[in-house]
Amino acid sequence: MLLKEGNIRLRAIEPSDATVVYQWENDPAIWSVSERLAPLSSFEIEQFILNSQDIFGARQLRLMIDLYNGDQPVTIGTSDIYDFDPFHLRAGIGIFIEEKQRNKGFARTAITLTEEYCFEILGLHQIYCLISAENNASIRLFESLNYRKTGCKTEWIKKGDLFIDQLQYQLNKTDFNQRKR
Repeated sequence: MLLKEGNIRLRAIEPSDATVVYQWENDPAIWSVSERLAPLSSFEIEQFILNSQDIFGARQLRLMIDLYNGDQPVTIGTSDIYDFDPFHLRAGIGIFIEEKQRNKGFARTAITLTEEYCFEILGLHQIYCLISAENNASIRLFESLNYRKTGCKTEWIKKGDLFIDQLQYQLNKTDFNQRKR
């Protein structure tokens, strides 16, 4: 199965991705989404890349999102599968698209490809995502893909002097298959 739709392709992370991942992971503007409190070193990122190829061992997988315009792909984001549970057949997913490529439908396509990988290759029963209650764009996106809001952790995310709720959305394989029809 090729994880490709239109001009978007998901692929395994490579050592050559370390530079762009370093830039994204060390951007304080997205730390509240990734729950990061400090920068990562180049070494930490390189080790993550080298150790993240086996989802069954690492319980997580990062896929790179490439945009094809002509022959040369440009990496525009990441699709993360985390909290992978091969017994209960579930995992969390997270999508990051660099700012200049947002609002162009690329996240929707990447999520759809990630869902296909999770349900059709990994054989998962359900996937979930965690979204800050103030991230209206992500809420609209996941709701438009038939994810169900299944929970709310109140005052879960600290942002400045405020505490923001974190919402949980889920999609099970039955709903995914119905949406595909």
